[in-house]
Amino acid sequence: MTTQTVEYIRYHIPAARSAEFLSAYTRAALRLAAAPQCVDYELARCEEDFEHFVLRIRWTSTEDHLEGFRTSELFADFLAEIRPYIPSIQEMRHYRPTAVRGTGSAVPTLYDWAGGAEAFARLTSVFYEKVLRDEVLAPVFEDLAPEHTQHVALWLAEVFGGPPGYSETQGGHGHMVAKHMGRGITEPQRRRWVNLIQDAADEAGLPTDAEFRSAFLAYVEWGTRLAVHFSGPDAKPPAEQPVPRWNWGAAPPYQG
Repeated sequence: MTTQTVEYIRYHIPAARSAEFLSAYTRAALRLAAAPQCVDYELARCEEDFEHFVLRIRWTSTEDHLEGFRTSELFADFLAEIRPYIPSIQEMRHYRPTAVRGTGSAVPTLYDWAGGAEAFARLTSVFYEKVLRDEVLAPVFEDLAPEHTQHVALWLAEVFGGPPGYSETQGGHGHMVAKHMGRGITEPQRRRWVNLIQDAADEAGLPTDAEFRSAFLAYVEWGTRLAVHFSGPDAKPPAEQPVPRWNWGAAPPYQG
């Protein structure tokens, strides 16, 4: 697995040439979009001085950029569009991300958007009431421990951006996976689990906006498919990993 790298290219473009510069990069960007080595890209313009631009390109690795994209036909077409602006480049370097990263509070976590700990406690309470009455899932949970509902509430809260209650009291992802080893969960049981937790989310009053529910369901699908995999006869426990942290998907939270 390669380590992603970020390339920054800084330009000083005279105001009289900015329109043609933007037009050229609009065409050149089609080659970036088609490149398998390109993760994403963005051209930004300075607000304080309109003559300064920064192009940010995230590559799958520096090697993939230099030995893959730059030796491809796509690069030849890309270069043909931006060649007139090469003398205007002030910096062109690769940067590797550090461990200093995060998100600000302008975008709420899924945990906060859902309503915090109380919302996930309601969700799991309603959900397991349904599970124990369900003919498909009841056999899977017939030996349900009294604290199971609370543990799942802690797990979901942490997954969706809440406090690390599960990690601090139970362990990481490996601990959760261990609960499923050897259980032989079937696809019909997985699908019923997915359907019931969506019904429980409705009854528990979790947000119904499309952005939240799409992210919520994305995790439910991901998590239940892993549960089926690790419950199989040939599954091997994964290396110890932290609890996954889920976030908003392609659409940010709607706050209109």
